Amino acid sequence: MRKDPIEYRFLVIEDNFGDYFLIEEYLSEHIQSPQLTHASTFFEAKEFLSDLEKQFDVILLDLSLPDSSGEKLIVEIIELAKGFPVIALTGFTDLDFSIKSLALGVSDYLLKDDLTPAMLYKTLIYSIERKKYIDDLQKSERNYSNLFHLSPLPKCVCNKETLEILDVNQAAVNHYGYSREEFLNLHFGDLFLEKGLFLDQNGNRMECEKPMKAVHKKRNGEIIQVEIVSSLIQFNDSESCLILVNDVTEKNLHLQTIEKQNAAFREIAWIQSHIVRAPLARLMGLVNLLETEMNPAEEETKTILKYIQTSANELDQIVRDISEKSEEVTRSEEKS
Repeated sequence: MRKDPIEYRFLVIEDNFGDYFLIEEYLSEHIQSPQLTHASTFFEAKEFLSDLEKQFDVILLDLSLPDSSGEKLIVEIIELAKGFPVIALTGFTDLDFSIKSLALGVSDYLLKDDLTPAMLYKTLIYSIERKKYIDDLQKSERNYSNLFHLSPLPKCVCNKETLEILDVNQAAVNHYGYSREEFLNLHFGDLFLEKGLFLDQNGNRMECEKPMKAVHKKRNGEIIQVEIVSSLIQFNDSESCLILVNDVTEKNLHLQTIEKQNAAFREIAWIQSHIVRAPLARLMGLVNLLETEMNPAEEETKTILKYIQTSANELDQIVRDISEKSEEVTRSEEKS
């Protein structure tokens, strides 16, 4: 029979050496190299479990030790176990106590008389895998908690149907001015400018997983414009909405300022291309007229007119350049 090659580490707390050697033999039938540490009293077990350098995959606990037994022993070992799975071993059949021991935190409850190598191995592997699953689940919950509570953007979890607020992060508390306790007495619709309606700017009711823009009101009465993104999650065994709120008030004000500046720029460009160029064109025409009717002997006047003509041409080119750039800005705005 192929044996499990993993070097599992076991703490066996058992005062009966015959039972200890039987457990060791059973483990060796299915595990290639089990690493056993033996404690025959609660005091010895406490010393092993207090050593921070010692790590165990499973603790096998006899419920009748010379210096402790029963419920008191279970509670003390569970407290010392630092999360290691604890499997209770006993020679007495007591269904009520076995149920109670599971409630106290043991991973499983085995009768010594019914114990077999296969049963013991299977129970150990189930306990180890169960602990890994619980550890992964707790890690996932911690990651969610960190992403939620440490986010710089306001977030909250709401009941999918009523939008009652079930949880809220610190960023939301800081941004809206409500305390956490006040938030948990609201539903998400209370944040909207028209309280209770939770409508977007187009009059549509908010739906989970549907992005929307809205107007919110802070606790101090300040009105803000927000963009809302939400997704469905399971929270406390119920279908809920995880909602992220992005305050875009300053961004929108900035965009409005830019739009006003662009409008002013377009107006200036229009003035340059239509109003300024009209007298400039007349000036250039007058210079041409004077050149054609001027006495050729008046060289000095001719030179002056030439300078005027050159300057007028340069100014005309500047006005043309301004007009072209304004057209480029207009085309870019139309594309965006």
